[in-house]
Amino acid sequence: MASTNPIKVLEVCKVSPYLESPDSATESHLSLTFFDIIWLRFHPVKHIFFYEFTELTLDLFHSTILPRLKHSLSLTLLHFLPLAGNLTWPSHASIPFLLYTPDDGIALTVAESDADFHRLSGHHVQGVEESFHYVPELSVTESAASVLALQITYFPNQGFCIGVSAHHAIFDGKSNIMFLKAWAHSCKQLLEADEHPSMSQELIPCLDRTLVQDSEDLASLYLDRLLVMQQKLEGKDANPKSLKIMPSGSKLESTDKVRTTFKLSGKDIKKIRERVVSELDKAPKDNNIDPVPLHLSTFVITFAYTLVCIMKAKELAASNKKICNVIVSSDCRARLEPPLPANYFGNCIVGYDIVTEAKSVMEENTGIAFLAKELSMGVTMIQKRSAYERAKERLTWDLNHADVEVFGFTGSTRFEVYGTDFGWGRPKKVDLTSIDTGVISITESRDGIAGGVEIGVVLTKHQMQILCSLFASDLESQKSDK
Repeated sequence: MASTNPIKVLEVCKVSPYLESPDSATESHLSLTFFDIIWLRFHPVKHIFFYEFTELTLDLFHSTILPRLKHSLSLTLLHFLPLAGNLTWPSHASIPFLLYTPDDGIALTVAESDADFHRLSGHHVQGVEESFHYVPELSVTESAASVLALQITYFPNQGFCIGVSAHHAIFDGKSNIMFLKAWAHSCKQLLEADEHPSMSQELIPCLDRTLVQDSEDLASLYLDRLLVMQQKLEGKDANPKSLKIMPSGSKLESTDKVRTTFKLSGKDIKKIRERVVSELDKAPKDNNIDPVPLHLSTFVITFAYTLVCIMKAKELAASNKKICNVIVSSDCRARLEPPLPANYFGNCIVGYDIVTEAKSVMEENTGIAFLAKELSMGVTMIQKRSAYERAKERLTWDLNHADVEVFGFTGSTRFEVYGTDFGWGRPKKVDLTSIDTGVISITESRDGIAGGVEIGVVLTKHQMQILCSLFASDLESQKSDK
């Protein structure tokens, strides 16, 4: 049994961009686009990267690993200079912006833990509060907000982990992983005796915000929308320029929440896809409507299968949650006019919401096929519609209804998070710990099985018991029902 407080803080420090470079002495700022403003007061995105190292001693940790991680972080920040600064919103500014000054740096906590590393980095059910010790909190006040905080935790003779808290107004998933891979790239080169590591081109961020056009001033419209939401939660006297994170209404009490990671192999996904195609072939056709080509990607199949199991575990059909709103989102860098470069750093995602009755999704034999078709249509709509049009439509979303259950996802198999190697091997496990607000995380499979995925889920203890049984039994049904 894990202790109540399994960690001992060894150090709290600030890591600044490499001081010997003239770039670190230059003040800089980064403006926010409407893609960023959407997430201005959203909760931070939190990851934990676990690295197994059974021969790791405290001396080795302090003499080699920690200095390399700190120095490579300092070097990496020269390419990501604004990240060492803070979000600010002075009275003269119409929108907030990220400001870096030469005295700034990233808060880094160094800790030691007596917890069981292998249990924490495993795939079994565990309390969500157990991960809270390994991810730092961002410093956020009414007038300023840090955008990145890190924690490195040493587990004697077991390994270490890196906890990351990232402000969503600065990072989307692709940008978040880009920064971490850039840091890992620098650290690995340092270990190979290169005291002046170079950065590969794909990891050098494009910070030019003028590339995102905003002819309709969507940034201001989103700020107005955020203020309306803020006043509902905090009253009419709420500070309109507050940078504090708004509470999430979907959070459960942490003591009643557990998390786990499920796996689907490439073969599992193929079997589910075959079953979906078979069920859709049986469905009646409307000869007056041209069929829309199905987009039954790994994501669509994984999300459909997992969501149906979760909805059954939550017993939505028997509850007051009669309507489900499933939010599908996608990177739109390549779909803007003109397209953004692949290394554009910032938020650039658009969403599409699928609203349906819970009972339609939970039909015993056709629910997965029904939801897979709806998700496929959602992905197609995102690809066909203008990203600016989708962003404008998002202003009308209003999901705060008692009878609506909202589902979303975060992550992507394309991020290749298990490639984040700092020089001591690939992560044993990557957890996205901020999914306790109701979203599902998706990453590629760590074991390298072609097409496999890992799925992170947070539910109540009772619901998770049901889900674990359903996930396994429904998968066996998919395999055996040919």
